[in-house]
Amino acid sequence: MAQNPNMTHLKITGLVVLPPIWIRCDGSDPEHTYWLGAEPLKAGNKITGINLYMVTCDADKTRFANLEELKMTHKMMHHSSVVVTKGSAQYKLSRGAAMEDTIVEPKSTLYVDMTWNTVNKSLETPPLTSAATLNITLESGDPGSPVYQLYRELQFLLALAEGLKMGVMEWPEPLESKSAVELVQELLTDLKNKLDRFCTSENKNETEKIECDTAAVDSSIKSVFSERGDLDFAEQLWCKMRSVSSYQELIECFTLVIKSLERGEIQPWIHQGSSSLLSKLIEQSYHGKIEVVPLSGITPIQMLLEIGLDKMKKDYVSFFIVKSGSSLLFQDYFISTSVDLQEQVHRVQKLHHMLEIIVSCTVLLQFNHENLFPLTQICIKYYKENPLNEKHTFQLPIRPAVVKDDHPEIWKVDVSSGHGQKEVKTTWQVSADPPFEHMTSNNTGFLSDSTVNGSGEEGMYYIAMVKCSQVHLT
Repeated sequence: MAQNPNMTHLKITGLVVLPPIWIRCDGSDPEHTYWLGAEPLKAGNKITGINLYMVTCDADKTRFANLEELKMTHKMMHHSSVVVTKGSAQYKLSRGAAMEDTIVEPKSTLYVDMTWNTVNKSLETPPLTSAATLNITLESGDPGSPVYQLYRELQFLLALAEGLKMGVMEWPEPLESKSAVELVQELLTDLKNKLDRFCTSENKNETEKIECDTAAVDSSIKSVFSERGDLDFAEQLWCKMRSVSSYQELIECFTLVIKSLERGEIQPWIHQGSSSLLSKLIEQSYHGKIEVVPLSGITPIQMLLEIGLDKMKKDYVSFFIVKSGSSLLFQDYFISTSVDLQEQVHRVQKLHHMLEIIVSCTVLLQFNHENLFPLTQICIKYYKENPLNEKHTFQLPIRPAVVKDDHPEIWKVDVSSGHGQKEVKTTWQVSADPPFEHMTSNNTGFLSDSTVNGSGEEGMYYIAMVKCSQVHLT
């Protein structure tokens, strides 16, 4: 009443524009009302009217509204002769459904929102002219992910970084049944026996492909992400030493390596550009003399962290260059060694999160370069400007044809009339899950033939309606 300019007898001055008011209801009335709302219509600082909303919802199996009836109801309520319709649908994509023999509760949410103008009938399939947006919110570490083994490798790297930072190391469960000392000794023996082969450049093409024994990649994703075939000695050593389970074992492994280098028993090759201490020792060994490195304190942990960082950076960048052609985007930020080790580890975490996103889209939606390149650009841009955030939703415009599912999670139509502040809208929505948090649900249905609690009974749907009316004060 205070906002009404016709109520002058109240003698109220200095009016403050009220914020929107929404009242949550319990749905116990005959209309099953769950929200009542009032939002002011403003012209500058002056209120010219109020939009009143009533939001109802009911659970039903078959009672779907007829579009023509919705349009007629809207016309009668608002005394309008012309209405326009706009449709929207949301499709939820499940990661588990695409994995071979591994269906788990996904930690990720991938869904596609589609919108289109001119709806012809209720629950119609979105036309191919719809605007479609892929929304991705993903948490790393899903055991059903094809790159879960790489995630475990990252966890070992993070444990080393935390141990280096705190001065106390908590060793994770080893990834191999053999001890790290045995694996390192086998590697050194093999290199010693094949010294001539590794040192002769003419035989380079005959060098057998070296794969990381403990980085077995899930067969369902080998075509998407596979172990690099150009692992240098330091990277091979990292693969063996990921099974280190104690500080003493760590020292024993590096002692074996350094003694082999000092004796000239091995002359391993390494990638150019590495700044790790081990790489420097290997380069020195080419000239027959290496500096003494005290294997005490945090030095062994830092040495292992450095070679792990080098290896994993190359893994991720190699994947992104091959799959999405984003080589120019990786020139500095994610592979930079000019920042401290902790920041380098943080950036590798970002790379892994990006990898999980790209792999999920590749598996679920069979994305090719057309989609992978812009998606990678979006992820890179975000992570060059923000810290790691696995709750962030990445959005990518896509072609509607990418979605093969015929059954949306949510289907909605808006019937509207009027323009500007005089626009009024009636919304009808059907969904598989309750649209409001304060509703309870035992529903497991979809917008298809589904069951409730495994009883074989047809699924229950939630039909929500938003009705709008206006009160003009001037």
